[in-house]
Amino acid sequence: MHILLLKEPRDGESGPDPYIKELASHGHKATLIPVLSFKFVSLNTLSDKLFQPEEQGGLIFTSPRAVEAVKMCLEAEERREEWNSSVKDKWNTKSIYVVGKATAALVQSLGLKPLGEDAGTANVLSRLIIEREDKNIQPLFFPCGSIKREGLPTALRENGVPLETLTVYQTAEHPDLEKNLQNYFTEQGAPASIAFFSPSGVKFCLEVIQRLSGEQLTQIKFAAIGPTTQDEMTAAGLCVSCTAEKPTAEHLAAAIAKALQQPPSGSS
Repeated sequence: MHILLLKEPRDGESGPDPYIKELASHGHKATLIPVLSFKFVSLNTLSDKLFQPEEQGGLIFTSPRAVEAVKMCLEAEERREEWNSSVKDKWNTKSIYVVGKATAALVQSLGLKPLGEDAGTANVLSRLIIEREDKNIQPLFFPCGSIKREGLPTALRENGVPLETLTVYQTAEHPDLEKNLQNYFTEQGAPASIAFFSPSGVKFCLEVIQRLSGEQLTQIKFAAIGPTTQDEMTAAGLCVSCTAEKPTAEHLAAAIAKALQQPPSGSS
């Protein structure tokens, strides 16, 4: 069956996207349409912060894009050398918190040791941070996107854990999103399942998908990568057929495969 994945391709990854590969192993043909475009900002400020680990209590990364922003700060050879020779070791004496395996893998590629990769959401991660951190630490540094949920910053502040945030990338709708969706529906028709990977994806795509699907909308199994995306889908009036237990290719593919074995509900 045809599955539509509303997500960005993984940067720097060779070979097929892990989600396409996992769904193929269940006998489904998945297509990926990028929903978001990203623009990096404030990299000079980020670089200054990265090279002053003694002034921070630790790091928090809740998205692969934030780690990519760090990588961009290390592109200059002398910066990279300084990072490898001393700076990363100073960071590794502190806590480096992450959400999800993709973010953890990128953090490891910087020579850092991530904590909390099994936390599927920023809210779960905030509980781990509150358990582990003392209120008297220097601020935890949180490079993030322009569309970030306030759950983690709010939870830390309410529990007295010092935090400093910096917006390092801005998120916008992918310029070809509507055209790509139109082409997909023209060529394939309505897919058996559509998976959303972010609340922003729901905001940017839903209206177009509803229009293109027409009466077939109620036959489509809608899947969510995690609880935050699921909440956004439900709030938008979508009937969510399944949510991945953890935000990984294996868990999402298993959830979609199971949902597709159920008969259509016929109502949303």
